[in-house]
Formats: sequence, C-alpha cells, structure tokens
Amino acid sequence: MGDLISWLLSFFILIAVLALVLYQLMCFLDLETDYINPYELATKINSITLPEFITQGVLCVLHLVTGHWIMFLLCLPYLYYNVNLYINKRHLVYATEVFGELSRAKKQRIFKLVYLGFLLFFSIFWMIWSIVELD
Repeated sequence: MGDLISWLLSFFILIAVLALVLYQLMCFLDLETDYINPYELATKINSITLPEFITQGVLCVLHLVTGHWIMFLLCLPYLYYNVNLYINKRHLVYATEVFGELSRAKKQRIFKLVYLGFLLFFSIFWMIWSIVELD
C-alpha cells in the first residue's frame, strides 16, 4: 500500500511540475502575440522558476528514498540540467534580452514538457503495475 501512495504522490508532483512548465511556455506565447510586455514576462517566469526546480528535486529525492531506481535514474538528467542552469545563473529571464532568447527559451520549455510527459507516462505505468501487484 505504501508503494501505491508513493506513486500517487509522484504522479501529483509530476503534474505540478508539468503545470509550471506549461505556464512558462504560455507566458512566452503571450509575449509573442503581444499580450504581455517583456518586464511582466520576466517577473512571471522568474517567480516560478525556482519552485519548478525545487519541486523536481523533491520528486527525484522521493524516488531515491522509496527505492524506485528506474524512475530516479530517469529523473536525474532533468535535475542535473536544472542544477546546471541554476549554478551558471542561466535560469533567469531578463526583460532586456528576452526577444533574443525567445526561440531558445521556447524550445527549452517544449523539450521539458516532452520529457515530463515521458516521465508521467512511466509514472502512470508503474502506478498501475503497483495496483495490479497489490491485488
């Protein structure tokens, strides 16, 4: 039963990270269509970047603690990428440079969405596997 609870927790954390990345992508699309200005975009994105990184770190630690080694190893590259962005101070969006980096930032968020979708698929698979194994 504890394994099922950990998979459910993992599922909801993944949904939260997915929502944060999707929100960032929507903000970039709003900038492209001129619904928000660069300063507003930078404020919105920068305020949720660190919670995204922390939530992903919590997810990785959850898989490590619960002994889900395959999921831990699948989450590790994403966590490494986020830590690398944070250490090199490339995680922030600057209002003065946003149009020069718009294409790269959108591609980065789309790649993150695809990767998180991949992790979500595996999480749902292992959760169902846990339910079948429980019966």
